[in-house]
Amino acid sequence: MSNSKRPFQFFAVTALFALLLLACGIPSSGLSEVNGSPNTDTTQPVMVVMVTPTADGTSNTAATAPTAAPPVVNVPPSMGDLQETLVALYEKVNPAVVHIFTYQDNLALGTGTGFLVDEEGHVVTNNHVVELGNRYEVAFPNGLRTTAELIGTDVDSDLAVLLVGEVPENTHPLPMGNSRDLQVGEFVVAIGNPFGQESSMSLGIVSGLGRSLRSQRVIDGGGQYSLPQVIQTDAPINPGNSGGPLLNLEGEVVGVNAAISTETGTNSGVGFSIPINAVKRVVPAIIADGKYIYPYLGVSVFDGLDLAAQEALNLPQANGAYVTTVVPDGPAGKAGIVGSGGNNLTGGDFIIAIDDQQVNNFSDLISYLVFETEVGQTVNLTVLRNGEQVIIPVELGARP
Repeated sequence: MSNSKRPFQFFAVTALFALLLLACGIPSSGLSEVNGSPNTDTTQPVMVVMVTPTADGTSNTAATAPTAAPPVVNVPPSMGDLQETLVALYEKVNPAVVHIFTYQDNLALGTGTGFLVDEEGHVVTNNHVVELGNRYEVAFPNGLRTTAELIGTDVDSDLAVLLVGEVPENTHPLPMGNSRDLQVGEFVVAIGNPFGQESSMSLGIVSGLGRSLRSQRVIDGGGQYSLPQVIQTDAPINPGNSGGPLLNLEGEVVGVNAAISTETGTNSGVGFSIPINAVKRVVPAIIADGKYIYPYLGVSVFDGLDLAAQEALNLPQANGAYVTTVVPDGPAGKAGIVGSGGNNLTGGDFIIAIDDQQVNNFSDLISYLVFETEVGQTVNLTVLRNGEQVIIPVELGARP
């Protein structure tokens, strides 16, 4: 939501350590809180992550007679086919993409984007689009403008749900896809209201998968949760696009546009979308209960051991999540998970799997917790402890 009066400032560290902080939500001490998920914005319609810049033939083969059928190559659509696809997609999808106006009493705070998700009139958008307001209006592309009620929010995934007072006739909710099916290089489309320019569409590709965004919520101790499996795209996203859908060429929503990485506050080709699979888990709970409760493990981990640390710890591998601290009364603590006691990399459990799913890093661990588990569920952590492999069952709690 565009708001020059209350901009958030985002500072990012450079290179790999910056990405590690985003992915893991690590406190300033370099430790990661494992509890669940997300993050967010600045000029409200698009969360802006400020970054610091750093400087830094083909060969011929002999022809041989084929012995088997050549591999099938998927030929991209012609420009004419792509154009027709985009025109049809826009005509089908745009009626359900709305312009959100946020007010504090009678003061206009800014605008953002949202989209209809059911026949009852629920609209999904970003938390940072609505968080400062107490009154909301929604405009549909056909010109209908109506009031909206805030049903609930989830800061950690940067999602919010509004209920509109009226839905235009023959306007239907957008279908949801599966973000797990996305591939890098796949075409995606963003529709929103950048800089107040209503119903704007932009085209790009999936630039990367498995990114993370930090939550706007700072937890006790100074750490932040993070949302895993975030989609990176070069589809132009600017202030005002926040909360709008990222769609595949089938017209299915695969993400909710939330943030851009920029030095200027406008698009620089790196945008981030909340995966639709997170929306599928969080939004129904918000509609039913006004909130979503994440599963909670209750440990901090050191992510990304180098070879020197692997050798010092006498570990057979560097890929995994090394437990540094354990919340005494948390689920992991009650189950007997052992931490190293802080920054010292000695004596802690080294998590290499959860429910037989390999854990190569913190992102693997938190992705499984956020997308595959629920509060009260028991998971089996496979850890390396004193040179032995041990399986420890842990009953997950509720994230504080």
